[in-house]
Amino acid sequence: MEYINDVTINEAIIHVLDNSSDTVVFNEVKLELNDETYEYILKHIQKCFKDEELKYAVFNTERNLTKELSQEYLNGTSDLVSVSKEFANQLFVIMKSNGNIPSCDLLTVDLFTEYGPMLGILKMDYVKNYTHNIDVVDNKVEINIIPQFIGLPSSGQKIQKCAFIKPIKEENSFDLMVIDKKSGKKDEEEYGSNYFINNYLGCKVINNERDLTKTFVKSAEKWTQKNLKDNADAAEIMRTSIKKRLKEDDSIDINEVSEEIFGENKEAKEDFVEFIKKQGIEEKIDLDKQWVENKIKRTRLKIDKDIDLYINEETYNDASRFEIKRNGDGTINMIIKQVRNYMEK
Repeated sequence: MEYINDVTINEAIIHVLDNSSDTVVFNEVKLELNDETYEYILKHIQKCFKDEELKYAVFNTERNLTKELSQEYLNGTSDLVSVSKEFANQLFVIMKSNGNIPSCDLLTVDLFTEYGPMLGILKMDYVKNYTHNIDVVDNKVEINIIPQFIGLPSSGQKIQKCAFIKPIKEENSFDLMVIDKKSGKKDEEEYGSNYFINNYLGCKVINNERDLTKTFVKSAEKWTQKNLKDNADAAEIMRTSIKKRLKEDDSIDINEVSEEIFGENKEAKEDFVEFIKKQGIEEKIDLDKQWVENKIKRTRLKIDKDIDLYINEETYNDASRFEIKRNGDGTINMIIKQVRNYMEK
């Protein structure tokens, strides 16, 4: 996956999309990128690029306004103010047709990364903030706390919906990066939950190395919990074998992994492979080594439902600090050694 670390903001503009209004409040002037504003936008963009919900996507072949407008801008044939207005108006039309879509400010950003130029569209949903209100009643100062519903997300909060669009080239494996988090409300209509990708961006999500690696790891763990829940010994062997493969190999063949773990147990081998394939994993996948490195750097163990243990990779593999002893009956002992200091939290 293309992990973007270097971001330069060239220019940006914001428009107000309030469901209680009849029209968009259009900004006619690009944002003044002083130090504070620049840092605020930059932090949000950096957080989006690091978000594990960031997906690859390709534009649909049908005529698409977002696709056409973004490419006109990235090709230098239009300006940010006019393009951003079209983006805002298009989203506002969708919002007005469905009451489930929250009001927002729409931020459009021209940015440059180590992979080239991109056009960012960030839906800045309003957050509920509080302030005080001061009145004088009967010569007495009265101060109350009142809610405000038009606050923008702080730099520490995550953006729920955004897109980073690339110049479309024949050699590209994807056209844009997208985050499209759902609210999780049970009564949310299907149209309302999928509007950003399907209706606004007009694209479809495709798998990348990180998605496939994550799916494989989660699927292998799910199979382990289901089939080896009362055999901690076998489960530990399974998890250790998977981690070893993830760390040492650049790709994984699930048939080879199954053969290595289960040996002559034909039933377990076939069941594991079939289960993994049902999760959308092909027989062989390329691994996202950066994701793997971050994943195995620290392990959380939930032990018999009442013990939580956080342990880093180095300590887990250091026999002088941590040891797993097999008891021969399917149970194991986890031994923490040479404890010099501990705290109770």
